[in-house]
Amino acid sequence: MTLDKVFAQQKEAEDFRFDEKVAGVFDDMVDRSVPFYQEIQRMVSELAADYAVPGSYLCDLGCATGNTLALMDGVVAPDVSFIGIDNSPEMLERCRAKFEQRLSGRTPHFLCHDLKEMQLPENTAVVTMLLTLMFVRPVHRRAVLTSIAEALNPGGALILVEKVVCDSPELNRRFIKYYYDMKRRHGYSELEISQKREALENVLIPYTESENRQMLADAGFSRVEVFFRWYNFCGMVAVK
Repeated sequence: MTLDKVFAQQKEAEDFRFDEKVAGVFDDMVDRSVPFYQEIQRMVSELAADYAVPGSYLCDLGCATGNTLALMDGVVAPDVSFIGIDNSPEMLERCRAKFEQRLSGRTPHFLCHDLKEMQLPENTAVVTMLLTLMFVRPVHRRAVLTSIAEALNPGGALILVEKVVCDSPELNRRFIKYYYDMKRRHGYSELEISQKREALENVLIPYTESENRQMLADAGFSRVEVFFRWYNFCGMVAVK
């Protein structure tokens, strides 16, 4: 695993992009930047295994370097077909390589698509979106969730993990402080924290938990429950 040093040196501000430089260190980046990342992955895989119907499709949207798909590969029934979708060719290249190294009996389909233009297959039982929807422009989010709900089988599930903001400004400030404290414990410098925050400012736009719940309900999901919460990170499962 290559150590994340993308923001270790002072540089001119620019928007965050999932380019070759980020793809090369992504696994270390998420492991050190996302609280309880490994446990979240395990929980998502556990949920996916229960909702994945034999002979159906499982789609990971924003599959990045394939960490979620690789873990689900070990627990989801072998006759469930995997599809990984991402808009970064550099990420998909590493995702393919990760599966080739696994020597899995499953052959996923990897597609380079913008999520607002994707078409999910019929007979989709599970869709996973880990830290992905927050990068979709707000004007497109409801349409993306509606297209997912329409593609899912009755009883199918969307497993969503998002960075969120609080309704309370005071608590929001505290939670952000605790989050940056975590990043410091994981070895990030003040320069790295501040430069990445600036790079993400116009790219990652989080909603509140209640706003995400309302969007899911409006999209056609009948049940929504939180399965993970750590300050300003939230995991939700939405059932059609």
